[in-house]
Amino acid sequence: MPFFIGIVPPEEYKEQILVFRNKWAKTFRNRWDINGFRAPVEPHITVKLPNGLTEDMIWLERVRETCASFPSFQITLSKPGSFGTAVAFLSVESKEIFRLHKNLVDAISPPPEFIDRNTELDNFIPHLTLGQTKWGMTEAEIIEMKSAASEVLPPFPSFDVTSVRLFDISNNVPLEDIKLA
Repeated sequence: MPFFIGIVPPEEYKEQILVFRNKWAKTFRNRWDINGFRAPVEPHITVKLPNGLTEDMIWLERVRETCASFPSFQITLSKPGSFGTAVAFLSVESKEIFRLHKNLVDAISPPPEFIDRNTELDNFIPHLTLGQTKWGMTEAEIIEMKSAASEVLPPFPSFDVTSVRLFDISNNVPLEDIKLA
């Protein structure tokens, strides 16, 4: 399933995150290339994982309709966190993102076996990934990145979400911006 749906932060903060990530990219680039990892997609907050976003794209019109009826809302990025020592991220504060996530899952209606019970619906944790071992980073680098983010990335912005972005994972590129109401 080569797609996911995310929210992209404002351009100036997105650039700040890219500069921050690149400090570690120079360190782990060789491990990354050897392991065959692609460069990470632009900084984003995932709202819907690939589960159910099939290549036939029969779900896309339902996603557009869901977004067209969902009001714009505000998000605040906040303190760095981690999923153990595998992922460093910025936390996300917003009640509306949980509703949007659920509405998208409902609209796509993936078969129950395609819903990741560990990360979707009741277990959805919105976040903006800074780095992860899956990209070739070590656990020590993840811990260091989380700590450094507390010093380098504040002040954390609040911003209006007026659209979501559909990403093509196979090409690692944005495919379409879908407006909210």
